[in-house]
Amino acid sequence: MRNNLAIKAMILPTVEALGYELWGCVYLTQGNHRNTLRIYIDSEQGITLADCERVSRQIGALFDVENPSLARYSLEVSSPGLNRPLFTADQFQRFVGSKISLHTNTPVDKQRKFKVLLKSTNEDGVVVDRDGEELMLTWDNIMHANVLPEIIK
Repeated sequence: MRNNLAIKAMILPTVEALGYELWGCVYLTQGNHRNTLRIYIDSEQGITLADCERVSRQIGALFDVENPSLARYSLEVSSPGLNRPLFTADQFQRFVGSKISLHTNTPVDKQRKFKVLLKSTNEDGVVVDRDGEELMLTWDNIMHANVLPEIIK
């Protein structure tokens, strides 16, 4: 069971019961015996190391019972952090007006890596501003995206 949606469906009730928002999860295959399941949690109060440990213990216990048939893996639980990954359309919508880093599966105008202003979202994807030029990037072409932290001087 390496499907992120299936993993998310399995762990969502546990994370929410503990009082956290499940921001996202990623199963990274890195060769034999080096896989990582990374779970991002969030809350309005922020996330502490103790929060991550609490969720990690509960998810570990859940997997002991449910046996999700993951290959040998390391479990990491963390806050989304300042360089917050974006997983869902709702998350993209929450950060309209922010600068994001975005990688596409296939090139758009001979480019796959973008640092752009997120202008809007719709059912087809996102509209971004790249140096004054609006681009439409479709959901199926977005490999991954992160919010770029604003540095206040």
